Amino acid sequence: MSTERLPAGSGRPNGIGLQPTDPTPRAAALPPWKAIRAALARFRGQPQAQDTPASVPGVQYGYRDSSYAGASRVRKQMSNWQPVRAPADADLLPDQDLLVARSRDLDRNNGIAAGAFQTLQDNTVGIGLRLSSWPDYRALGRDIHWAEEWSRNVESLWRAWSESCACDASGRQNFASLTQLVFRSTLQNGEALALPLWLERPDSQFRTCLQLVDTDRLDNPDTAIPTPRLRGGVETDAFGRPLAYHIRRVDTWMGMLFPGFGSSQFERIPAETPWGRKRVLHCMAQERVDQTRGKPLLAPVMEQFRMLDSYQRTELQSSIVNSLVAGVIETPLDPAGIAEMMGGDANKYLATKGEYRIQLEGGTFIPLYPGDKMTPFTPARPAPQFSNFVEAVVRQIGTALGMPYELMLKDFSKTNYSSARASLLEAWRFFINRRVWLATYWAAPVFRLWLEEAVNAGLIEAPNYYQNIAYYSRAKWIGPGRGWIDPVKEATASQMRMTSMISTLEMECAEQGLDWNDVIEQRALEIARLKQLDLYVDPAAAATPQAGPQSQPAQEDPPEEPVPAKEPKAA
Repeated sequence: MSTERLPAGSGRPNGIGLQPTDPTPRAAALPPWKAIRAALARFRGQPQAQDTPASVPGVQYGYRDSSYAGASRVRKQMSNWQPVRAPADADLLPDQDLLVARSRDLDRNNGIAAGAFQTLQDNTVGIGLRLSSWPDYRALGRDIHWAEEWSRNVESLWRAWSESCACDASGRQNFASLTQLVFRSTLQNGEALALPLWLERPDSQFRTCLQLVDTDRLDNPDTAIPTPRLRGGVETDAFGRPLAYHIRRVDTWMGMLFPGFGSSQFERIPAETPWGRKRVLHCMAQERVDQTRGKPLLAPVMEQFRMLDSYQRTELQSSIVNSLVAGVIETPLDPAGIAEMMGGDANKYLATKGEYRIQLEGGTFIPLYPGDKMTPFTPARPAPQFSNFVEAVVRQIGTALGMPYELMLKDFSKTNYSSARASLLEAWRFFINRRVWLATYWAAPVFRLWLEEAVNAGLIEAPNYYQNIAYYSRAKWIGPGRGWIDPVKEATASQMRMTSMISTLEMECAEQGLDWNDVIEQRALEIARLKQLDLYVDPAAAATPQAGPQSQPAQEDPPEEPVPAKEPKAA
């Protein structure tokens, strides 16, 4: 076999598709990406593997490394990392069932995961999102007084519907509970599904109600292969706009327990009516272009949760086993001595030891055989690094969930005021982001559905409603308050912000989960009642420091004596 060396750039390394002595490229033997890389190498005049020593920088294992270290296929740390580049649904849909099942299992059986979900729910939704309607009166050609009166009427009617169970098709929950369930579903499953229905309700004057649907029932009919227009049960147009949703019927108890083995009948529900009224509300946080279904929040950290759970279980089992051993009794006798002492039967010694029982109590003396020594057993569990390791893993998990370690474990023992405030402010940004998302894709569409019915029923005056629906349906949604770490400092800061005109009473009240109109109305009622009972004290006067008992009143200047007027001189 010839070992003649070819000029640089004239061939590829042995084993890649060309022999070192073959001057003719055999393109058919090269995959496309390798042919492109070979062409680029020849264009740049880079040395090839057969004429490049391994000591040349950038060359490893006889092959030249990539321009980017992150794209290397020859480095040890990167050689086994070969992820597939695919569209969003190609990455998610084949693994969605397993991801959702594992996410639900963590929510059921892992205390840290369940606590994280509950913390997110408490700080994002709390006891519910409160409507603060505020139409765009300028675009509607109205004034602010009309907007205030119109908003009060809308909010009053909304409370009558949302605070009752008439908003739920099953008649079991109010709107606040539905909102909590929808948000919990988006955390656990990555998405939530609701169907707006039109039903006669004996306990309400409104017919609009909502039916929550398990997202497991959203699928392609007859497990059809996904197509560009039908993926994950969602039918779209050429631009990706949802046209209809295919939902599996549940006719039997077996179909309810195992949706995949239930009825094969699907119902195609249009996404909206011809005039634009929503018929399906699909809430999901889209993270990639062309993503059709949602991804569970715990998907990036499921492996860490599983490993941490196994480590904690192992440490707990080891601690239990070690706690069963109180000590070890050592004897100086060898086996031959024991056999001689027991008449030649060494097992008799062990049997005698087994029959020996001591009732351990406080201050008990333990009699031992001659020469025996009691050695206490000191367990090494839990390991000294146990708490540090758990803390490090929980911090990593909290980073993926948008929460600091202190909120993940409700442990503030290792932080001071400044650190706690900084971490809570960072978490609060995440909570506000999730709340705005929930209000935009869940609360606001439901409000529009209800408002449309109220306007058509003549309960709310809204001329040209369908042409101006965006102006009439403008609203803010108030969630749970942020809370205070140091009430005195933060109340003073709030007052200073309003005094310096960089904040408003509405903003400060909303930050604490309150409606500023309700606050000032309640304050007016309390002040009137205090004045009626002659108990009212002016806040400005109460804040003015009073003189102490030793202080003397300021002396007034003595009155000046009147100066007699001069008589005019005679001319």
